[in-house]
Amino acid sequence: MQRLTLISSVLVLGSTFVGTGCVPQDKYDSLLMAYRTQEEQVVRKDDELESVYASLDACRQSSANKDAQIMSMSGQIGGFQSALNDAEQRVDASLRDISQMEIGPLPADVERALTQLAASYPNMLSFDAGRGMLRFASDFTFDLGSANLRSDAAESVRRLSEVLQSGSASQFEVKIVGHTDNVPIRKDETRRQHPTNMHLSVHRAIAVADALESAGLDPVRVQVAGHGPYRPAVPNRSGGVAENRRVEIYLAPMPVMTTWTTPAPAASPTAPLGKDSSSYVGDEPMK
Repeated sequence: MQRLTLISSVLVLGSTFVGTGCVPQDKYDSLLMAYRTQEEQVVRKDDELESVYASLDACRQSSANKDAQIMSMSGQIGGFQSALNDAEQRVDASLRDISQMEIGPLPADVERALTQLAASYPNMLSFDAGRGMLRFASDFTFDLGSANLRSDAAESVRRLSEVLQSGSASQFEVKIVGHTDNVPIRKDETRRQHPTNMHLSVHRAIAVADALESAGLDPVRVQVAGHGPYRPAVPNRSGGVAENRRVEIYLAPMPVMTTWTTPAPAASPTAPLGKDSSSYVGDEPMK
């Protein structure tokens, strides 16, 4: 509005000057043209300034929104930290309760039964009460290069199954883990049955699991694994070490949050993975 008033004033003033003959027409026209040019520039600058103010307002609004988001996230972080602190306190309390119980890894009746079983087969079995682990020496349990249980070992596995189905032991999960030494499998006949030491370790663990289940142990309680030569009990030497050729059995509490069911047998069962049809005696140990 001020710019329009100023333009009108200039036009009136220009007309007066022209009418009285004080200012030549060409100078008047030149002055008016210069003014209009300046006025257009002022209008453009005003528009640019308004755009800048609008952008500034948008930035301020965005900043306010971000500040609100930061405050909200800070509140959430505080809640998470509080929940974490509560959980850590509960864990610490549980650990204190456990440490005050002064119990061993296995109930007394289970430990006693496994100790007696190992004593009945001193060359084949050993029991580590501290770890709750029963160990079968593979050299007395399997023939060389074979995953078939020897006949004299089958009786010990049957008796172990009876122990695992009685008393407190019936509440434990049975983890069977096979191990070998580091001597590579070279015989073609062995490789057809067990391509690597890892295969051989797993197949022997499966053979023990099959024997335990055949003697009545619920397969729902059984886990099988094999580590091949990668977790030796003692350092390996050239030619292998008998202590590393073993099958270990661990007892652990059964999970309590899941309902387990034993699947019905298949209509046409196949031979267990750990069963091979032949064995041989070779030069290298157990291969």
